[in-house]
Amino acid sequence: MTAQDHSATGPARAEAGTGRHKLGRRVLPYAMLSPAVIVTLAIVFFPMLQTAWMSLHEYVLFRPDDFTFIGFENFVTAFNDEVFWISLWHTIIWIGITIPAQVLLGLVTALLLNQEFPWRPVARALIIIPWALPSVVIALMWVWIYDSNYGVLNDFLLRLGLIEQAVPWLANPDTALGAIILTLTWQGFPFFAVMILAGLQSIPKSYYEAASLDGASTWQQFRYITLPGISGVLVTSVLLRTIWVANSFDVIFVMTGGGPGYATYTLPLYAFVKARTNLDFGYGSALAVLFTMLLMVIVLLYLRRTGKAVE
Repeated sequence: MTAQDHSATGPARAEAGTGRHKLGRRVLPYAMLSPAVIVTLAIVFFPMLQTAWMSLHEYVLFRPDDFTFIGFENFVTAFNDEVFWISLWHTIIWIGITIPAQVLLGLVTALLLNQEFPWRPVARALIIIPWALPSVVIALMWVWIYDSNYGVLNDFLLRLGLIEQAVPWLANPDTALGAIILTLTWQGFPFFAVMILAGLQSIPKSYYEAASLDGASTWQQFRYITLPGISGVLVTSVLLRTIWVANSFDVIFVMTGGGPGYATYTLPLYAFVKARTNLDFGYGSALAVLFTMLLMVIVLLYLRRTGKAVE
């Protein structure tokens, strides 16, 4: 091989090496993400597809060999099911009261924790306890609080003279759902408190100093500085918490099991009871699919409204 051939092949090899390096840099991010994607497909999307497919069949575990395709019959049965509509209404109440209550309580707590006072780090650490405790522990703890015989709540209200006799909070259909909503509000407000507190600390103090010099009141500072400064955090937090609250039924299941009667039934709990207690996986899957579609509509409407508000 001549010297001229060597001079020709040198740049070609360098160019080929550069091409391989660029290809490796392009492939590397996908290779790094592929394990997470595979796991997500295996534990999230595949069960979702399996549930959707099962909802089109009659499948009761008492008859494991009977897997009959019935189309949308389970969905038609759901729309004619009175318990479905009761559960749907309770789900709307559950979300519509719990989320605003948690946001309001979390906002007030975050504003207080953002002030200068002694032992502030300790207070910030303690406020996370309700969020850190397991749901089963919280449910059992509040069952004891609501107990009509030795519960703290009845004893406190009796001492204040607000009630004349002990109230069976969880055994009364008129108070059971409200009692559970109060429990979940107490459990979930630290999430908003921590998120909003992080948003408050990202707002420069110079904004408030300039507003004070201009004569802005505390309310005006809150409205025109604080709220816009934490709007992004609020949008994300409300969206995440709405999904979590809508899907949670562990607290309800431990505290009342859905009772008395159907007084505390929600759609996730009803689907769970049908699938895991009655072993009707076909109908339970149909209820889960309907609830997922409803939740997707709520999320899309929320994102659309908040997107317009941000613009």
